[in-house]
Amino acid sequence: MIITVSGPPGTGTSTLSRILAKELGLRRVNSGDLFRKIADDRGISVGELGRIAEEGPEIDYLIDDAQKAMAFEAGGVFEGRISAHVLDADLKILLKADRKVRAERIASREKKLVEDALRESRVREECEARRYEKYYNIDVSDFSVYDLVIDSGTWNERGVSAIALAAVRSIEDGGKPSI
Repeated sequence: MIITVSGPPGTGTSTLSRILAKELGLRRVNSGDLFRKIADDRGISVGELGRIAEEGPEIDYLIDDAQKAMAFEAGGVFEGRISAHVLDADLKILLKADRKVRAERIASREKKLVEDALRESRVREECEARRYEKYYNIDVSDFSVYDLVIDSGTWNERGVSAIALAAVRSIEDGGKPSI
């Protein structure tokens, strides 16, 4: 089974992908971790790699190719902003939440000011949106590729995972409806 979990920073994609992978006995692949590893291997910051990635598609394509190979090999839960656009998945989930809620979560986990988290998130999201539009013709505000959109600002961790697991179980019990 291949499941994608997407959403902007602070929506809970890492939490949900970990829960799904554990509950379903699947491996978890985080494209952000792949991105951070490339930055680390090159001895540069994630922000610097983001600027480099904006100059050409090579970095994004490296991450895409790695995800595709892993999905083909053994399936799994794939967490990434555009994983749903790149992979032919059984279930494509998008998490969303208000920008301020997301900034508060980021500030709490990274021990920084909410204002700093808000500013950094905005810069990162704008950079990613430009890249995805430029290299893939993807409009990140278009949710039509997703099977399931969950507002993680409305539901807590248990609620979000219960909704996602219910969708997975429905697929396991007979697939997606054709309506």
